[in-house]
Amino acid sequence: MKPALALAALVVATAAHAGRPCEEKQPTVRQIEQGLNLAQATARQLDASGAQVVILARAGQDLSKYGLQWSHLGFVYKDPQAGVWRVAHKLNQCGTDHAALYRQGLGEFFLDRPHRYDAAFVVLKPELQQALLQVLPQNAFIARFNERRYSMVAYAFGTTYQQSNQWVLETLAGSAAPGINNRRDAQAWLKAQGYQPTDLHLSTMTRLGGRLTKANIAFDDHPSARRFSGHIDTVTVDSMFAWLPRANLSEPPQLVKP
Repeated sequence: MKPALALAALVVATAAHAGRPCEEKQPTVRQIEQGLNLAQATARQLDASGAQVVILARAGQDLSKYGLQWSHLGFVYKDPQAGVWRVAHKLNQCGTDHAALYRQGLGEFFLDRPHRYDAAFVVLKPELQQALLQVLPQNAFIARFNERRYSMVAYAFGTTYQQSNQWVLETLAGSAAPGINNRRDAQAWLKAQGYQPTDLHLSTMTRLGGRLTKANIAFDDHPSARRFSGHIDTVTVDSMFAWLPRANLSEPPQLVKP
């Protein structure tokens, strides 16, 4: 039996999905094996990169109909004491209207039954890595830019809600520039640096259906003129991966396949 498969057999009965405590369907042994294989491939590639902090993306959902490749990302940093990779990211609580911050290992990060078993990451510029490495292990810092109220399509430049990728982007801004102490400051800096959110084109019926049936979807934070014309400006992995190299904050994205 392969090492990954042996480990999968041990954890299949107890594998937990952080951020999704009401999930009842357990992953299969095959799904856990695939997740662990991807985690191992990612760790090897991160080690080879020489980086200490990267932003790592997974394809948790199929967003191809919106022209998007990735759905979720988090900070990955090398734990200076344990010498292993840790993931800091934000997860929605089982489709509710709130979310929380988590630290996980790479294995846990990929055990959430993703749509595709591949990943991508960007290596941040050295000075930004060093700034983040000082604060990512600190609960108080990463919570500074966290808003518990969650919407999957939160307005990129609003503070009523916050989605997972938005937390990463605003936390990055807080380390990239001095004097940023809140979400408004972070968003102002992002605008000044040329960050452009993804413009999702959603019909009135799609917006109405999502709002009525999903607690984790809200549109009332978006500017009325944009919203009523079907334009929803939100933070996506793809928009961040396009902007970070353009803003000279990272290297181009690198693909990981097990």
